[in-house]
Amino acid sequence: MVNPILLIVVPLATAFFIPIFSLIWKGGSKYLALLAALFNIAVASELLVKVKNGPIHVTIAGYKAPIGIDLLAGHLGVVFALIISVIGFLVLIYSISYIKGGWLDRYYALFLLLLAGTTGMVLTNDIFNLFVFFEIVCISSYILVAYNQDSHGLEASIKYLILGSIGSTLFLIAIALIYMKMGTLNMADISDKIGGIDSASRMLIIVLLITGLGVEGALFPLNSWLPDAHASAPSTISALLSGFVIEVALIVLVKLTYSVFHATSILVFLAVLGVTTLLIGEFAAFRQENIKRALAYSSIGQIGLILFALSLNTEAGIRAGMFQIINHAASKSILFLASGYMILKTGSYLYKDYRGIAKKMPVSAFLFAVGALSLIGVPPFLGFFSKIQIIMAAAATGSVLNLWLIAAVLLGTIIEGIYFLKIVIVMFSGTGEELSFSGGAPFGAVLPIILLGLVVIAGFVFLPYLNTVNTSVAQEIVKHLSLAQLF
Repeated sequence: MVNPILLIVVPLATAFFIPIFSLIWKGGSKYLALLAALFNIAVASELLVKVKNGPIHVTIAGYKAPIGIDLLAGHLGVVFALIISVIGFLVLIYSISYIKGGWLDRYYALFLLLLAGTTGMVLTNDIFNLFVFFEIVCISSYILVAYNQDSHGLEASIKYLILGSIGSTLFLIAIALIYMKMGTLNMADISDKIGGIDSASRMLIIVLLITGLGVEGALFPLNSWLPDAHASAPSTISALLSGFVIEVALIVLVKLTYSVFHATSILVFLAVLGVTTLLIGEFAAFRQENIKRALAYSSIGQIGLILFALSLNTEAGIRAGMFQIINHAASKSILFLASGYMILKTGSYLYKDYRGIAKKMPVSAFLFAVGALSLIGVPPFLGFFSKIQIIMAAAATGSVLNLWLIAAVLLGTIIEGIYFLKIVIVMFSGTGEELSFSGGAPFGAVLPIILLGLVVIAGFVFLPYLNTVNTSVAQEIVKHLSLAQLF
């Protein structure tokens, strides 16, 4: 059987090997990174088949939990590992032609550290190691945001660093409280013992964890770093941040809430917080003229929608939330990658300067429209089915509050539709004669966008399979972890 630890070890080891390898073959680091990501796709795909028979539990160094460190590869962890690997691989293909200057070896090494860190976050069954992987993600993200080495990137990175450091500190305080109260950091052991501590301590721990993870998950009001980071970072890094980094922080938060701390009483607050984040993100995106800032605020809105679905405290809600995570990962990656070369070719971040760009970059413009329509929820794109599932799951709860929240979600969707259609209309209007450049994005950059576009366009073909997988993930999240289940 394939060991899930390979999903972490291989990209991690490759990242540290890249500086040495570059001394032998200058420029070969990108191919090493591609091989590592491709390896992870193969391993995650095989594990997705294996976990049908139950989660795979791996102890490290031979010590059983709660003494030893362990990994738990269930449907949740493996599905996310596959999303991370696929998006990472496609963005790496795009990077070969897009990332030309700067410290290339460091770029690819940090890229792999980001993949290893996010994968570790969804696979670990130990809350301290969750913190370690969380820090790997944060540190690599801080540096990659400033990769262009300009003043805006440095300022955005420092802002991200300050907020992220506050989040990390609160996360660490929560870990200290957990160990003081329960004498363990193993998630399954915490789940068994959480009922034995006083409610005030339990709530304090949960609030600290929500705040700590909420910074990386871009939840209101902790998300002020994201628009600046997206506006300054290379489009490839923006695709990673929105494609899976913020989703990983969010899903870990939800997993801890349901499976480990059994804190279902806080889910109503999280649902309201999700819709609040959605509305703030969409209204802010509506006001933007900078295309990357508009996409950044759109990501904030989408994260709010996902949190709302995951907080419904029903299997249907979690299944719908997972569906939306898949849609957002693919669609937002399309949008950032498609706009990346538009920015390079025009030299402008303002979408008003892209009038008629569809004449010169027809494939990129078309795929941008596909990604936008899927996020809005227009049929027959993948986003239509995920949004319908979210609305149906919320309505099925019979809660009056959820009906009001559905109305707010629909309002957010209308706002989202207006600003995305406004951008798309600009791209497809005019002759493009005022654009001075010739030629579109190279094939190596267009290919990953086409592949992601096929997922969004033809995703409905795989609806039965996606529903089956997402149902398994939902059942796993709502099920309480226990050491007795592992041994």
